Amino acid sequence: MNKKTVVVGMSGGVDSSVSAILLKEQGYNVIGLFMRNWDSSINNDFLGNPNLDNNICPQEQDYNDALEVCKQIGIPLHRVDFVKEYWDFVFKYFLDELKKGRTPNPDIMCNKYIKFDCFVREAEKLGADYIATGHYAKMEDGYLKRSHDQNKDQTYFLSQLSKKQLSNVIFPLGDIDKPEVRKIALEHGLLTAKKKDSTGICFIGERNFKNFLKNYLPNQEGDIINIETNEKLGKHIGLMYYTIGQRKGLEVGGTKDKLFVVGKDLNKNVLYVCEGEDNKYLLSDSCIIEDVNFNCDLRPTEVTCKFRYRQEDNPATLEYLDDGNILVKYSDVKSVTPGQACVLYSDDICLGGGIIKEVRKDNKKLWYLL
Repeated sequence: MNKKTVVVGMSGGVDSSVSAILLKEQGYNVIGLFMRNWDSSINNDFLGNPNLDNNICPQEQDYNDALEVCKQIGIPLHRVDFVKEYWDFVFKYFLDELKKGRTPNPDIMCNKYIKFDCFVREAEKLGADYIATGHYAKMEDGYLKRSHDQNKDQTYFLSQLSKKQLSNVIFPLGDIDKPEVRKIALEHGLLTAKKKDSTGICFIGERNFKNFLKNYLPNQEGDIINIETNEKLGKHIGLMYYTIGQRKGLEVGGTKDKLFVVGKDLNKNVLYVCEGEDNKYLLSDSCIIEDVNFNCDLRPTEVTCKFRYRQEDNPATLEYLDDGNILVKYSDVKSVTPGQACVLYSDDICLGGGIIKEVRKDNKKLWYLL
């Protein structure tokens, strides 16, 4: 009997390593594929990092780790370059959103345009019947569902994938938790077994965000103003470096309570803040989402939603608008932010989601939120 071929996205991390092992044990013909999505010679501020051996950039170290893992478990590894595609479809989007004063999520767009689009086309060239990734999620009965490990569930980042993109996808880690993944890797003697999870911007990695961003967007200092008293408290280093609800990195003094970012005025280049985490300016009760994507045929009006990864589920009611956008109504939620994703759920099913366009309170757009 001919084995089905599955091409696994090998990242050089423990999750993709164990995914490949599980698929091989299930009898698939497994092929590894490593994606190079960022030119690490650009702004190579990782050089001199004492945590990196021999000043090898993290991306090349990840490739070396993926190559060694594939040798250990006996599968081939191919390498493909998506640097141009990542720049065109993900990084430019990221910069454009920052210019608008919004808070984008590039990982969501990377999944939509790179991992489940460009990658799929390359996998098909290798004869793939299926593709697989190390995401913590499930595909059951044609539905994208939350993973068994609720702490690691990554359906939030898959919310812009279409039904077609999910049709031939396997998520091998959907029914196990992270400690079990580490255990499997240790049992197989994989060098990635104790490797820490990657953080930072997808494929760009851990960098000094402010220094990195200076290469692409010029700093424009402006006033930090208390939204309640209209008092000037200090200077910000550029609106792009702040997001709603942020309380760290505000270099102002003399306040009685902790300061939180509550809004931005792009025209005046003003960052608005307020004292206290329970201040009213952080609260909203509805938002409009655009670029709406559904990955199945379900269109409920009563759902739960998340406005940030790992946020608790918020009960919500959907009103489908004539322009294709959706009005999402909910009880007071803090720090709902334009540019971020609003991801919709029906129980364990991730329906899809959209990008937050406008934030409201008492049926009025919040003027201090773009």
